[in-house]
Amino acid sequence: MTITAEQVRRLREVSGSGVMECRKALLEAEGDHEKAAAILREKGAAIQASKESRRAEEGCIMAYVHNGGKLAALIEVNCESDFVARNEEFVAMSKELAMQVAAMTPRWVAREDVPAAFLEEQKAEFLKQAEVAGKSAQAAEFVKEKVEHLYSQVCLLEQPYIRDSSLTVGALIVEKVAKFKEKMKIRRFTIYRVGGGDEA
Repeated sequence: MTITAEQVRRLREVSGSGVMECRKALLEAEGDHEKAAAILREKGAAIQASKESRRAEEGCIMAYVHNGGKLAALIEVNCESDFVARNEEFVAMSKELAMQVAAMTPRWVAREDVPAAFLEEQKAEFLKQAEVAGKSAQAAEFVKEKVEHLYSQVCLLEQPYIRDSSLTVGALIVEKVAKFKEKMKIRRFTIYRVGGGDEA
């Protein structure tokens, strides 16, 4: 099957992967753009899993200031090497993640960071909502769906990426890991508001 340069270019634009990786994914997907993008995401997840034990102590801290200086966000994004930390694409991604934090005001980086007490309190509230809505028989499923939606609001990695809502922030990180072949992680963030409490 023939894969055109235009097909490769389109896939590179959405995935950030190299020319040969995009060509291989398109061949495997028999030219189907969506399937090829899914193949690249799966490969990215596999690469990320293989690098979990590695240390990511380089990176950068980026800031974004919004609303005439009334709101600001700081974020630390880590990678393995100074070479990647200085890469324009990595820096641009980190700046956009600072903007994401300011715009979407998550409370934690990952679902593993959500305090158990907060989660139990929310589950109890969702259970009450199920009873009020007359969904007691489906309460477990109702609560599960509500908890997943909650994660997508309060956890940065679970939020839809502001530049492409078809991706979560976590999926964006997986794509960049696949591209740069280095472990990457969002270590922490802080939100500052004029006249309000700071959020870490």
